[in-house]
Amino acid sequence: MPLAATLVEKIRIQIDGRDVEVPKMMPDWQGKLQPTTMLQACQQAGVEIPHYCYHPKLPIAGNCRMCLVEFGTPMMGPDRKPILNEDGTPKIAKSVLPYEPGTPRGAIGCATAISPGMEIYPNSPATKQMREAVLESLLINHPLDCPICDQAGECKLQEYSMQHGQATSRFVEAKVHKPKQVDLGPRIMLDDERCILCSRCVRFTRDIAGDDALGFVNRGSYNTLAAFPGREFDNNYTLNTVDICPVGALTSKDFRFQMRVWFLRETKSLCTSCGTGCNVVVSSREEKVYRLEPRENDAVNSSWMCDAGRLNYKWIGREDRLTRLGGSRLKACTWTGGAREVAEGLRTARPGTVAIIASARQTNEELYWLKKIATRLGAESDSIPRVGEGDRLLVSADKNPNSNGARLTGICGPLLGMKLAGIADGIRSGSIRTLIVFGEDVTRHGISAEMLQRLDLLVVSDILPNQTTRLAHYLLPGCAPAEKMGSFVNVNGRLQKFLKALEPREDARPEIEFLMELLGLLGAPQPARSVEGSFNQMAKEIPALAGLTWSSLGDTGATVQI
Repeated sequence: MPLAATLVEKIRIQIDGRDVEVPKMMPDWQGKLQPTTMLQACQQAGVEIPHYCYHPKLPIAGNCRMCLVEFGTPMMGPDRKPILNEDGTPKIAKSVLPYEPGTPRGAIGCATAISPGMEIYPNSPATKQMREAVLESLLINHPLDCPICDQAGECKLQEYSMQHGQATSRFVEAKVHKPKQVDLGPRIMLDDERCILCSRCVRFTRDIAGDDALGFVNRGSYNTLAAFPGREFDNNYTLNTVDICPVGALTSKDFRFQMRVWFLRETKSLCTSCGTGCNVVVSSREEKVYRLEPRENDAVNSSWMCDAGRLNYKWIGREDRLTRLGGSRLKACTWTGGAREVAEGLRTARPGTVAIIASARQTNEELYWLKKIATRLGAESDSIPRVGEGDRLLVSADKNPNSNGARLTGICGPLLGMKLAGIADGIRSGSIRTLIVFGEDVTRHGISAEMLQRLDLLVVSDILPNQTTRLAHYLLPGCAPAEKMGSFVNVNGRLQKFLKALEPREDARPEIEFLMELLGLLGAPQPARSVEGSFNQMAKEIPALAGLTWSSLGDTGATVQI
């Protein structure tokens, strides 16, 4: 049966006395259809069942018991037909006192499938009593260190204790003390006292990352999480265990004790470390990035991201960032004056003597305007390919975040770098006298410093200093992706947008702003005045983007034909 048809098939049940219809089958963590569970049914009906070990992207373990819930099912007679009440409705056997002989007690909502006529009581007194008992058990040996715990503010144990726990504890014996500050690996610190043994980290490492490196040792109250003896917990996805840990047991060494989470501003963005384009949340405060975390998008990265991409943000705040207009020929001290000087130099260049090298790390909107400038100047243009090592999960071998965007906008050919050798030959022979470079150090890609010194005009925009920026006649400081907004197309053709998290430093400006200004100074019409307007204008001109608008992309993007 097709997936869509299966999801349409409904089962009628009751949740807290309210009749609801929910799908009979729903996808599991692998996307395979399985009978809908009580927890999933309640989520569909907008009712929360608290849980720790359950995670929609992991195999079900059913070991925390926090999702215990009272339920009832129609009683069946010897003929296997429902026993009816006097009013003709099915007689329901409840799972918790008062209960019918032979029926089960409360069931874990994460692993118990629903059935027709079932009644679920997620807010009944019996369900609340079970939750209180589970929380009381979890807190018996838990340290009272919320004020100094890195997880404070986003801790499920803390939240559920307030929402579902008891105000006092009946436990008077001495707590069991487990290891603290365990160096689990190069990026992870473990506090075993805080661990509630939910096994999320174990299942992620084994079933998602494919590195069966974690497990539980010892027994009873002395049960602790540990890495395999003689090994460090070290793969490229270890920091995902920090995200899914519901308490403060696993913490990131990079973020540990850096900032309280309630002070952070969260911005939806994209990882730019490779062509996968993982959806991320940028957490910042006072124009400083403190961490990147994955943002769920089943079409791209599910709920995960690699450690390398997650930690690739510190360069944004480097002391040697390019933040001032510069260059050996710049006379003006303002952007307006600098743009006019650049435009004047480009207007005097003869068609056919200009080339543009635009990085595939620039946004679609920036590449779109660069292509307009190339057309206006009769310039050859290309982008530089970056190839590295990929993996089976999320890391792409394409190390540019927007190679497909470079192709779609026409700034390069079907293969990035096809024209680079020709541009280098043109500079060498003297047929190319003007070069515009955006976001690349071309001295590392076949165009030497000596060749650049032969040019009549070298205009460079970049974020960090390099040999090309040092030789620029006009240097235009650009912005990191976190300092602007725009869109990329990933290696699978997923078009996604990202938003601005930080203000640019000093003179630095989003490249799209001075590209539109420059194009206007060159005499070209430019109806768009913003990133959103640029995208909408671009979508009308590029067939692959037909029908799309900036607002229609939403938070998870749209797939386009490459």
